[in-house]
Amino acid sequence: MVALHEKQLRASEEKLAYTYVESPVGRLLLAGDDRGLWILGFADGRDPVRPADAWREARGPLAEAARQLDVYFRRELRAFDLALHPVGSEFQLSVWNALPTIPYGETLSYGELARRVGRPAAVRAVGAANGANPIAIVLPCHRVIGSDGKLVGYGGGLPNKVKLLALERGDLFV
Repeated sequence: MVALHEKQLRASEEKLAYTYVESPVGRLLLAGDDRGLWILGFADGRDPVRPADAWREARGPLAEAARQLDVYFRRELRAFDLALHPVGSEFQLSVWNALPTIPYGETLSYGELARRVGRPAAVRAVGAANGANPIAIVLPCHRVIGSDGKLVGYGGGLPNKVKLLALERGDLFV
């Protein structure tokens, strides 16, 4: 199970709705409430995201997020339009808020992302915040790469990072 930051533990105590959706990158767990989507994580793999005991299975509150994901995976959606409620530190939120500014199909280095959030010397901290992103795909942490152009680190696994980037570049038929 994925380790959660202290503030993210609050999400596990909330009475969130959750559902699973199938995708070209595997089964995804979505969790949220009327404030927005709190979590979108990979339900399988090395560090699977699981629902907390307090959550209830209900697709209704997450139907729009599931619909937009489906359209995204058909390459018909380039930017998500969802209410989001990620839980994290002020620094993490600054990094996560910068992720949607990376254009669809493009990549950005961790160093450049650190510069964009006003912390050019905090490349490792930006990498850690990127890795703690609770709303994968919608907050496109898969678009962040190493300074040498190599694909490094991804909570959903590097093969899924490759698939997501290929999908956005039009190299992958889904």
